[in-house]
Amino acid sequence: MKTQLLIAALFFSGFAAAQQKKDSLKVNTIEAVTIRKQVFKKEGDRLVYDVASSPIAKGTNTFNLLKQTPMISSIDGKTLKILGKSDAVIYINNKKTNMDSEALIEMLKSTPSEDIQKIEVITVPGSEFQVESKEGVINIVMKKNRNNGYNGTMKMQNEQAYYNNPSAGGSFNFRQGKWSGNSNFRMGSWTDRQKYTLSNGDPTFRNESYGYNDDPNKNFTGGFNIDYEINRKQSLGFSYNMRYNKSFNSVLDITNWQNGVLTNRTVNNEDAQTRYHSFNLNYELKTDSIGSKLTSNVSYFWYNRDKVSFNESFPLNSDPNNKYSALHQSVPQIINNYAGNIDYIKKTANGATWLTGVSYNHTETDNDTQQDKLINGDFIIDPNQTNHFIYKENILGIYLNYERKLTEKLTGKIGARYEMTRSTGDIVEKTGFERNYNNLLPSLNLNYAINANHNLSYTFSSRIRRPRFWELNPSRTYFTPTNYTQNNPFILAAKYYNQELNYMYKNAFYANLSFTMVEDAMATDLIPLQGTVTAPKKDADGNIIYDGSGNQIMATTKFLRYIRTNYGKSRELGLTLGMNKSWFKDIWTTNYSVNLGYIAFKGAVLEDPTSMPVPGETEIIEPYIIDVKNYNMSATINNVIRLSSKKDWFLGVNYFFASKTAMEAGTIGVRQSFDISLKKIIGDWTIVAEVNDLFNQSYYRVQGVQPNGSYNNITNFYYPRLLNIGVTYNFGNQKLKKAREMKSANDAVKSRT
Repeated sequence: MKTQLLIAALFFSGFAAAQQKKDSLKVNTIEAVTIRKQVFKKEGDRLVYDVASSPIAKGTNTFNLLKQTPMISSIDGKTLKILGKSDAVIYINNKKTNMDSEALIEMLKSTPSEDIQKIEVITVPGSEFQVESKEGVINIVMKKNRNNGYNGTMKMQNEQAYYNNPSAGGSFNFRQGKWSGNSNFRMGSWTDRQKYTLSNGDPTFRNESYGYNDDPNKNFTGGFNIDYEINRKQSLGFSYNMRYNKSFNSVLDITNWQNGVLTNRTVNNEDAQTRYHSFNLNYELKTDSIGSKLTSNVSYFWYNRDKVSFNESFPLNSDPNNKYSALHQSVPQIINNYAGNIDYIKKTANGATWLTGVSYNHTETDNDTQQDKLINGDFIIDPNQTNHFIYKENILGIYLNYERKLTEKLTGKIGARYEMTRSTGDIVEKTGFERNYNNLLPSLNLNYAINANHNLSYTFSSRIRRPRFWELNPSRTYFTPTNYTQNNPFILAAKYYNQELNYMYKNAFYANLSFTMVEDAMATDLIPLQGTVTAPKKDADGNIIYDGSGNQIMATTKFLRYIRTNYGKSRELGLTLGMNKSWFKDIWTTNYSVNLGYIAFKGAVLEDPTSMPVPGETEIIEPYIIDVKNYNMSATINNVIRLSSKKDWFLGVNYFFASKTAMEAGTIGVRQSFDISLKKIIGDWTIVAEVNDLFNQSYYRVQGVQPNGSYNNITNFYYPRLLNIGVTYNFGNQKLKKAREMKSANDAVKSRT
């Protein structure tokens, strides 16, 4: 309001004295106007949700607040999506978070919504953001208050799914003079239960498998951030984050049928441990009084996952070809990353902003997979599946952005990122590769404020999607001896070109039209390759069987191998219509959206690049043809109803629906989720009871059929219905400003673990 009056005063001061009476009337008129702050609005390349002005912001946590934010959705309580499709990368105060996805979600769930000033949704990020493919950015802007003191949050929750899963965590923040810091921790135990139904075959053969997987986990995550203000222009910060996860005695139990005949039972016992440590040193120098600054980071990231498993198959009929088999497997992965970056932001007097920077990442992975198989009663090393894979990658990035106001109504931002990638992969004593490639990744954003009620913007961005490090490790994960997933060290980086046209009306209603092209596309899910292996037939002791003429008797075995690989190109067109609005004096707050989509995938997988048959064996792969065109839709309906005038009781009623959607490996079945929640605020205490997916309808089903009649169907029921009871206690000075969040130099690498 003060800004409005100042503008009016400057405007009127230039008029002649003869206009004073008329001008005075105008001033009085302006003073009488009540201006309501906009809760949801378009600013440049982002949509801004003003949390501090929203009626639903009090008494909840940041994760629940994000689910109520326009364009953001979550149907599993573990992930966030933008426009129902793009993965969300979380930034805090324009700096990417350092935690892995699980620790990040828990941090968001333990952060009070009262700490949040606004949430920015960037559906197509510019060149300055370290994101891949078609990922979008959620930037959480914290409230700023320089009061000394401390505050914190303690939270306990109990989740009842198939098993009971308790957890607890907390966060602590402090500020004293030039020192500030924050820390967080979470510990919990949970057991995932999944039920599988697998079927595959062709017009002459049918294979069916039924079973379950119990995966118990114990987890601890934590970290801290310390910031020291050297003087008014310089700051130095250090951050550390860690995670430890233990999953021992995970059991996969599968019963197998072939052509309607019970054949065998496969039991896989697995022990796994995951650990990581991340360190970052940050320096910031303010170079003027209008916002120009230099920032630099040096980071180190260490990741280690140890997995050992014992896979047994027990015969369940008298067929002599169906015999007991077993294998041991050890699949370790070690990642070391060293990174650094320097960014300089230059603000000019005419309101323009320059951003230039350089980043460097060096990554080494060591994956020494050992596999033994049972032969003649002893476990003998399997040379075909024992692989020591060493991967090295160097990425140098240079980026430049320029943003300014072109006219009173038109603003623009243009940028480019140039990346040079040098990588080598070596499967010791077997094979290797070297890949050197450069990518120029331009971006453009134009925003036109037609008038107070209408806003139109256009955004273009190009990205690449590099394979995750674990996807490169040439190891297998077995369901049965002939049904398994296979990683692929020869995957190429995919190239993405994203465009969006966004229209907003009265800062409440919006339409988003998007188009994405992908070259050297990787499948959304695994490609199911069916084939046969013909090898000499062996007896129960592993000896080759000969016929009466002394010739080897050959046996042919069918297999189903799920592989990660490039296949061709994809095109995706989407239209999102949505609204965010409060009704009846903010008693009822709605956030609705409908997504309409058209996708086209074109390509083929004609061979398995990872195939290395042993001498004497012949492997035949059936070509996998991808020619998919599909229309799909999804809808998100979120409601928050204030039940009391004291604003201490809230009811949440949410619904999600997704139609059948095609992907490269088949068609995903209809999914829907109905969620309800009840929240009670008692001073500094918040008690929440939630039921997610009340009717158990948001599980995974896919059906795939090839032109030659071969098929592959999967049903993965993971018991999505959850009852969650949570108690949160906020203590200390809740207006305390948090420590300066720091951008780590190796953020892009962490997302690939």
